[in-house]
Amino acid sequence: MGSGAIRRRLALGLAVLTTSGLLAVAAPGDAHAAAYCAGRKVRTLPFSTGSVVVYKRGGYVCAVTLAENPGTRRKMSVSVRARGGRPVVDESDYKHHAGPVTVHAGRRCVWVKGRVGGGSVSSGWTLC
Repeated sequence: MGSGAIRRRLALGLAVLTTSGLLAVAAPGDAHAAAYCAGRKVRTLPFSTGSVVVYKRGGYVCAVTLAENPGTRRKMSVSVRARGGRPVVDESDYKHHAGPVTVHAGRRCVWVKGRVGGGSVSSGWTLC
């Protein structure tokens, strides 16, 4: 392999590393949520004090609430309810996140809620 081909491969490798680093910095909350929920991200529900990130895999829906400013212990919650079922809830005093919570929704709609301190979000029926 010539020196030109080696330089091109090194440049490509550096570009890939730089891009992945920028993505990790640009979306740290989503990367953090991905550590808890399997599947593909289907919704992010932002609100004043945080966000709820929703993932789907097969017939399962998983959600986690992330604090906008982690580190301070405060009331946080996340819930997912499949239509016709009862909500699965995680609520307590946390520093970083509430959840994850997972429900089997099949092809049913789900209702997702999240709260951090005084801020909250409610999706209404979604993923129908």
